[in-house]
Amino acid sequence: MSIDIKYKPELPKSNQPIIIIGAGGIVADAHLPAYKIAGFEVFGIVNRTKERAQKLADTFGIPNVFNTVAEAVANAPENAVYDLTTMPAQYIDALNQLPDGSAVLIQKPMGDDFAQANELLELCRKKNLKAAINFQLRFAPFVSAARYLIDLGLIGELYDMEVRVTIKTPWEIFPHV
Repeated sequence: MSIDIKYKPELPKSNQPIIIIGAGGIVADAHLPAYKIAGFEVFGIVNRTKERAQKLADTFGIPNVFNTVAEAVANAPENAVYDLTTMPAQYIDALNQLPDGSAVLIQKPMGDDFAQANELLELCRKKNLKAAINFQLRFAPFVSAARYLIDLGLIGELYDMEVRVTIKTPWEIFPHV
């Protein structure tokens, strides 16, 4: 028996330019390289320290560097997707500035504590944001293949699953963690 396992993510059917809010290590080391590989357009980037955003823009060919989230929103294409990569304490302020109904990918964690996560959830609901929390490996081929097999019921009822990922995590670039 042959099984055609769906392991590649379904990509958007239309171009949805990305505006990145925050220019930290995860953006340089993960988000921007992944967007480049996928062929996604990064329209602009904003950071509290504009020089840091400019450096990433120069490295990755991002055409627009903004001074503030408000400026980025004012210049954003209507169908922009916002990639929020700041620290959780800054999420609420940034989300309040996004247009109602916007699409936004929020870097994990969803908050520093349960109360902050609930506040974030309520704001996303109030503004009708199409929001997702970015979880590592969500669309990795092996995770997608496992999800597909589970959804088809090909491995029976799932009670527990363990995934081991062995990679070097450069914790030195995350002193707050």
